[in-house]
Amino acid sequence: MKTSLLLRLFLGAAAFCILLPAALLVLWSAAARWSWPNLLPESWSGRTVAELLFGPQNIWPLLGSSVSLGGAASVLSTLIGLLTARAAALYDFPGRGLVRFAGLLPLLIPGTVFAIGIHLVLLRAGLADTAAGVLLVHVMTALPYSISILTDVTAALGCGLEEQAAVLGAGPARGFFAVSLPELTPGILSSMSMAFILSYSQYFTTLIVGGGRVKTLALVLVPYIQGGDRSLASVYALAFTGSALVVFALFETLIRRWQRRGDKL
Repeated sequence: MKTSLLLRLFLGAAAFCILLPAALLVLWSAAARWSWPNLLPESWSGRTVAELLFGPQNIWPLLGSSVSLGGAASVLSTLIGLLTARAAALYDFPGRGLVRFAGLLPLLIPGTVFAIGIHLVLLRAGLADTAAGVLLVHVMTALPYSISILTDVTAALGCGLEEQAAVLGAGPARGFFAVSLPELTPGILSSMSMAFILSYSQYFTTLIVGGGRVKTLALVLVPYIQGGDRSLASVYALAFTGSALVVFALFETLIRRWQRRGDKL
């Protein structure tokens, strides 16, 4: 009973810490005037919503750019992470340990140093100030997490099921897609969701590599926060958080449906 009560108190405190800032964002986004020491806004306005939907920084192109970049980065980083994970977890070869270590190298470099350094490389390659260059950097940022998640999942699954499929006459490709891939799907979706939010929330690397030409929701949100307009910053923060939660809910739904399907089988 004590453990259950402590758990409920902890969950209640965690929910309060999450919901209170969200409620303040909602109030600020609709506030026309809110001065100290009033607990609630003195007047209300729909200016921020109109600015969000119909202003010069229209939300829909920003959402399209952010979601497409995040989706592409999640797919590419997960694909590369899966191939790397299978090599590191299932095969024995010289330098095997270095493969996983090399995949974690982007985590060891400060974000500012990484962004400036990779920008110089992309300038020489002609990819600076382009969506392709920004996508490449987002993939490199998310790749360590994808490799870590998928290596653990692949190592836990092993290659026993594929070996049994080979004994029954299945080729390598059929053995992987028919046997291993369904078991790896929850881990793949987890990797994609992690990679998506990392790409979706990138600001500094997108600003440096994209040169201001590749616009995302995070790129527009930060200047509003720094500019001191709390109402506009709040409404853009709500749009950013809400859109990310929608994508997370989609990934969560896919994972749960796949798990239920596995339980039925």
